[in-house]
Amino acid sequence: QVQLVESGGGSVQAGGSLRLSCTTSQYVYSNYCMGWLRQAPGKEREGVASIDRDGNTRYADSVKGRFTISKDNAKKILYLQMNNLKPEDTAMYHCAADPWCRAVEESGYWGQGTQVTVSS
Repeated sequence: QVQLVESGGGSVQAGGSLRLSCTTSQYVYSNYCMGWLRQAPGKEREGVASIDRDGNTRYADSVKGRFTISKDNAKKILYLQMNNLKPEDTAMYHCAADPWCRAVEESGYWGQGTQVTVSS
């Protein structure tokens, strides 16, 4: 099975920043499309950001201009830099991977998640 391990979550005040990290196997990192999704109580799961093999990125409208997805190929780590955080960003954030590069919210594999809590 595909293993995805997230870290970097925490509690911050509105306007603050966090950087989430995701580690996985070399094979998944190099061959799967990867991204981030989030899930909060009372809300539908939302695909936050994705990155393809060419480095092209896509973002949900709700995070455009504030979040940046990137990959460090030397360390083989997927990141989500989150700036100007808002209370509505509060959610469990999951790293996701999919060999078919489907929409991130439909990815075949999710990690356990890391909690992000933003207070006003």
